[in-house]
Amino acid sequence: MSKFWSSLVSQLKPYVPGEQPKMERLVKLNTNENPYGPSPRVLEAIRAQLDERLRLYPDPESEQLRSVIATCYGVSPEQVFVGNGSDEVLAHIFQGLLKQDRPILFPDITYSFYPVYCGLYGVESQLVPLTGDFEIDPQDYLVPNGGIIFPNPNAPTGRALPLVEVERIVAGNPDSVVVVDEAYVDFGAESAVTLVDRYPNLLVSQTLSKARSLAGLRVGLAIGHRDLVEALNRVKNSFNSYPLDRLAQAGAVAAFEDEAWFNETRQRVMDERARVTLAMTAMGFEVLPSSANFIFARHASQKGADLALRLRERGIIVRHFDKPRIDDFLRITIGTAEQNDELLQALKGLVD
Repeated sequence: MSKFWSSLVSQLKPYVPGEQPKMERLVKLNTNENPYGPSPRVLEAIRAQLDERLRLYPDPESEQLRSVIATCYGVSPEQVFVGNGSDEVLAHIFQGLLKQDRPILFPDITYSFYPVYCGLYGVESQLVPLTGDFEIDPQDYLVPNGGIIFPNPNAPTGRALPLVEVERIVAGNPDSVVVVDEAYVDFGAESAVTLVDRYPNLLVSQTLSKARSLAGLRVGLAIGHRDLVEALNRVKNSFNSYPLDRLAQAGAVAAFEDEAWFNETRQRVMDERARVTLAMTAMGFEVLPSSANFIFARHASQKGADLALRLRERGIIVRHFDKPRIDDFLRITIGTAEQNDELLQALKGLVD
């Protein structure tokens, strides 16, 4: 600590991102990156921007990108907000929409950036326990609140709520903003974007980091009622009016335009997820049902921290959370078939 720090900085508990190790010959299954890479059209679009135009500021409104997203989801461009990764989008949501008189609600086991944003922006919160099966129970969210946010699928569990249950939460809270964080929705869950025209209190956030393989470009988005989007734009333009650079905008447009690549690669991830789940279950693991590009699993006779360490010694990195209720679970990103084979072979040697 320093005497020059503000009282706010002194009290913050920052988010800890997944490790980006610099080890040779590494099977990296800890940060939920897509193993198959972006569409070749993305790379072409980025290369086309590498000229004298880099001296100019990018479009501050990202009009082309917002138009492409709007077309993709059947909404108007005025209902679309884009930002520098979904984390920035979420940060603006917390500051612009979730700082209310009553505490906001989110699951006790969920994306660990939510409590960080609460600390940064002075947002009061109340944790809602997941069920014994690590599911979100919509009934638990039908209580007075200042707003609601939850991922669907949830992270790190991977479990998804059916759309009818998501709608139950939204419809049951007409006076609160309900944010559905859909970072992993494209791997098997139902998107709530289809509900935004019916519910002015619903905002859906997504990212291009997962299913569209653009974690390195940092592009996120939100879709909802114009009034909610206007609030995010007011925050953005009071903070950073040029959040997405030229390369990010061009690459994101190309990613949305190549639906064939998007569908092919996400299907490969889902197929591998099913294979890995089956193989690990046969080894004695409990693997939660996942609609994400990762699985959440534990073994009855193994400590999660020990397994993570022993895998690391074999050059395989997975994510372990030293937290109550989930400290024996490992969150394992679905990699390529070859990476998954190495994981399964290593696990077989560790649990047999």
